[in-house]
Amino acid sequence: MKKHGLKTIPRLCMENGRYMTGPFGWLVTRCEAIKETYGRYYGVDACMAHLMRPGMYGAYHEITIPVREKEEVVPSHVVGTLCENNDWFAKDRPLPKAQVGDLFVIHDTGAHAHSMGFQYNGKLRAPEVLLRSDGGDSLMYVPYSE
Repeated sequence: MKKHGLKTIPRLCMENGRYMTGPFGWLVTRCEAIKETYGRYYGVDACMAHLMRPGMYGAYHEITIPVREKEEVVPSHVVGTLCENNDWFAKDRPLPKAQVGDLFVIHDTGAHAHSMGFQYNGKLRAPEVLLRSDGGDSLMYVPYSE
């Protein structure tokens, strides 16, 4: 340190949420409807009350549809169930052609999805399931209505 002109060891401060927990969360949602008007829209059963980062400030979260990995990819919009113009998860995203009932996996939601979540317009917060290293799982949060 002295070699570089430092008299004390610098203090390093960081917000670990995104770095440490971000990659370890997924929001799993089911396709409820498909609409083809001015583009392909997938309506899913999740909404911005479960993950508000994309609609709030355009945050990117990878979305996969595991059972459709080999399908043709088309520009698609993934939207939630609320009657709000910012209730969306992806706009013009290249995604495989899906069907009603398919599960969509929204990646990297571990840091802020639940902590930023809220109850709005009758939508409960999403349940949280912890996948343990022994292969088991534990329900960490059960939605409730007040």
